[in-house]
Amino acid sequence: MTTPISYATALLPTMAPAKSGKIEDAAKQFEALLIGQMLKSARDTAADDDPDNDTAGEPMLDVADQQFSKLLANNGGLGLAHMIAGGLTKESKK
Repeated sequence: MTTPISYATALLPTMAPAKSGKIEDAAKQFEALLIGQMLKSARDTAADDDPDNDTAGEPMLDVADQQFSKLLANNGGLGLAHMIAGGLTKESKK
């Protein structure tokens, strides 16, 4: 009788290793998320200091921050994606 654990263990050697492209994409998305949070935090801090704070354009600025952070992360960004992808690639080869 085959148990689920023995079946999964038998399948492990046949599974393809993680693709480095998927790892790099995930690392870039993570870096973009971090950059976006930093931009949002900076913008919120600046808005708190402004007594004439107009919040009408905030949704559009959020979209602009998201797009800018994706663009920045895809073009090198802060270098976090490269470090994360390198670490995950090393771990997946062990």
